[in-house]
Parts: sequence; C-alpha cells; structure tokens
Amino acid sequence: MGASEHDAVDFHFDLMCPFAYQTSRWIREVRDRTGLEVTWRFFSLEEVNRQEGKKHPWERAWSYGWSMMRIGALLRRHDMADLDRWYERAGRALHVEGRKPHEPAVARALLEELGLDPGLVDEAIADPTTGDEVLADHRRVVDAGGFGVPTLFFPDGQCLFGPVLVDPPTGEAAVRLWDAVAAWREFPHLYELQRPKSTADEQVLVDALRPYLEARDWVSVNRGKVVDFGKLGATRDDAPPGGADA
Repeated sequence: MGASEHDAVDFHFDLMCPFAYQTSRWIREVRDRTGLEVTWRFFSLEEVNRQEGKKHPWERAWSYGWSMMRIGALLRRHDMADLDRWYERAGRALHVEGRKPHEPAVARALLEELGLDPGLVDEAIADPTTGDEVLADHRRVVDAGGFGVPTLFFPDGQCLFGPVLVDPPTGEAAVRLWDAVAAWREFPHLYELQRPKSTADEQVLVDALRPYLEARDWVSVNRGKVVDFGKLGATRDDAPPGGADA
C-alpha cells in the first residue's frame, strides 16, 4: 500500500503533548514529500486526565492546553494553514525552546511572530464557540475509544493512536514509516504493538523532553498515572488543579 493510496489523514493533537509534537514534525515531512492532506484536529489531555471533583478545562477562564487549542480553533476557521503554523510555532516554543506558550503573553508574542494579530488570543477566549469546536474534536476521539494523542483518523473511518516518536524520521524513512502505519488498516484486529523501554530508553526520553519538562506548569499523566521523572532529576512539583498531560 503506497502513500498515494492513503493520501489524507486527520491528526488529533494537544499542544501540551511532547510526543504528539514530535509526531507532527514527522507527518509534516510526509506531507511535504507525498502531498498527504493533513487536517489538524484537537484532543484535550486536561479533560481526559481530569480528576473527579476538579473543574473541566472549559470551566476555567484560562486552561493551558485547552486555551491554546481554542486559539487554534479560531485560526482554523480562517485557514487550516494558520492553525498549522500556530501548532508548529507554539509546539516548538514549548517542546524545543522551553518557553511557555500556555501563558497568554507568550501566546500573543508567538502570534505576532507569525504575522498574525495577537488580539486573536483574547478573541478566541471571548468566543465560547471555540471551546465547542475543541470539545467536538475531543469527543470524536473518545467516542472511537481513543485516549490520547497523537490519534490519526483515516478516510475509511479507522483510527490509530501513534506513532509515538522522540526522533521523527525524515526523507524516505519518514515515508516508509507512514506506509507502515497506514498498512495497519489492513488488519482491523491488530490492536497493539509496543516496544519495552529500557533504562537507557528512559534516559533518551528525558533528554529529548527536557525543554518541555522545564517549561511545563503541570504534572504529566499517562492513562491516569502520574509520570515520575524525579529519579532522573527532571521533574517539577508545581501542578495546577486539574492540569495534566500525557
């Protein structure tokens, strides 16, 4: 099954997620080499990992990943390319540069860098329908049995979680990985294939995630369990109520 036989994908992401960011770098490489049509859609790790009794992200005046995606929703209404640029720039700021795009002032500065109106931050938050759009995308993943990002939806309705990457391939290797991922659709009852992580692998992960770990203002959560980076000296204890990512 070649790239031309699966030339569109919906890519659900949360800007908070370092793995989705790395996978987005790969999918852009595939797009640039094959003409793949990528539709960016949202998923809220704050909501899926919300503790009982804590507020939903839409009940907060500002909520880290949720608010960044609301900005993205407003941009998407005008042009998918604007959302693409916002995700790339804000994601790079958090996951590579160790900046805090989840702070309104930084989000405004990043929009200005892109030649976009920094006032879009306030416009997005003032418009409740941007939250409605994020929630609709989120529910699409949940209704399909999904739990995190990146989640890919194919034109035939199938969805896959992953691939989870920290060093996304480029060139022909990126296309080979895309062909391998898309080939899973031939086997609808193939549910999981996972590589165990050694101590050395864990160190690779921490090294790759270091800018994100230093910039985040939340506790990292994976499928309901707090991810402990403390043994490698890379964790922070400051977590806002209900703030979480995977």
